[in-house]
Amino acid sequence: MTVTSAPPAACGTQNLTKVYAPDSDRPVVAVNDVSVEIRPGSFTAIMGPSGSGKSTLMHCMAGLDRATSGDAFIGSHNLSTLPEKQVTRVRRDKVGFVFQSFNLLPTLTAAQNIVLPLELAGRKVDRQLFQSITDSLGLGERLSHRPSQLSGGQQQRVAIARALVTRPEVVFADEPTGALDSRTGTALLEYLSRASREQDQTIIMVTHDPKAAAYADRALVLLDGSIVDDVAEPTAERMLGILGKLG
Repeated sequence: MTVTSAPPAACGTQNLTKVYAPDSDRPVVAVNDVSVEIRPGSFTAIMGPSGSGKSTLMHCMAGLDRATSGDAFIGSHNLSTLPEKQVTRVRRDKVGFVFQSFNLLPTLTAAQNIVLPLELAGRKVDRQLFQSITDSLGLGERLSHRPSQLSGGQQQRVAIARALVTRPEVVFADEPTGALDSRTGTALLEYLSRASREQDQTIIMVTHDPKAAAYADRALVLLDGSIVDDVAEPTAERMLGILGKLG
């Protein structure tokens, strides 16, 4: 009989703790001894009340912030033990980021903003992938426009394309629909869900919105820096009920 082993985690943490001002009289434990594995090709939402540590956990998992203790992994790379220069290289080569603020360069066109990470890394642009992503996001007629000529939803879609065009192992999205209207936000969430299902893209999204979490196939709920619930196939109603109980 052939035994098929599970694929290694796309990313995760082991006993990860993040403390701000650890040497002060009032240290703040933002993340408290969190261990979690994220499987490849999954779409995970991270939820919790304000101040629960969800963004801090994501930043540590993505290598944007150093844990106080414990480990954070991207594939086989332990970000907690690597020198900062190597962590930067892992972020550049393995990770895509989508933030609520779009962080587009105003002097560049949409197309130039999308391929900028590849150019900075000295990598060739896969034109077929570029066209596939931009077509899927409905950006085909906006690629020559600068950010000031784009709506907020179009700018966010440019940011999504920029995150995906490098073929990252993991995409981290921090409140990606927070600045968008309902229609544009729904379209964005539908695209992220398709990217996970159809392109085997691993996506981790911090959100406060139960309706947004319902597009994910898993939801982690944080309270006081700890995971207090791990929900498979979340629905808006269930997540609203869980968050309501947390106050």
